[in-house]
Amino acid sequence: MAARQPTIIATSIGFQPEGPDPANLRPGPSYRLAADLAGAGEHPRLCIIATAVGDDSTRLAAAHNAFSKLGFISSHLTLFPMPNVPDVRAHLLAQDVIWVGGGSTANLLALWRLHGLDVVLRECWEAGVVLKGVSAGSLCWHVGGTTDSFGPDLEPITDGLAFLPYANSPHHDVEEQRRPLIHRLIAEGTLPDGYATENGTGLVFYGTELVDAFTEVEGKLAYSLTRDGEVTRETALDTRLL
Repeated sequence: MAARQPTIIATSIGFQPEGPDPANLRPGPSYRLAADLAGAGEHPRLCIIATAVGDDSTRLAAAHNAFSKLGFISSHLTLFPMPNVPDVRAHLLAQDVIWVGGGSTANLLALWRLHGLDVVLRECWEAGVVLKGVSAGSLCWHVGGTTDSFGPDLEPITDGLAFLPYANSPHHDVEEQRRPLIHRLIAEGTLPDGYATENGTGLVFYGTELVDAFTEVEGKLAYSLTRDGEVTRETALDTRLL
């Protein structure tokens, strides 16, 4: 099956810990939401892309373990030292969901473009494979936003894939530099209007239209960010609890 329309789920949602082992994780309800939007059955096919953390094997193993708890059939795409599947395009088009983890947005974008993934992922999106991601895996689908790819001080990034023609601000409530910087970048016209997600929240886009804002954590919110003269207006969205 495939999503009825091109679908992106942009989030600030990772996994939930289960017990003292930091590698023992469980995906929350937003991952099942992605599978449902993809029209997948009981055992959705999901590909993990962890380019943003250099294809770290420990994180990949933890993600596979987490998705197994939901009955997902998970695979992964790595680019180091070479792609781990013989036909990247065919592998990704065969998925119900592609999930992109966090890390360095700048490095992710550079490597994806080097390997032609920017083109392949657009084809997947248009074919009905649901694209889901957290942090860098949220920001990458947008025009740009704020990133710590270059060091501890956040900097603008303006060369995202732009499947979604908006700015993006993940971790909007927990990193003190996020809110003032994204407000300034939109107000001065460096970035277009956009959206922000607090940790635990996400946004669903059909094509380029926002259709849903949700949270896995009661009380957390997502926001629209709109340029108004020389300032940016931030408006809380109706954010439903999954």
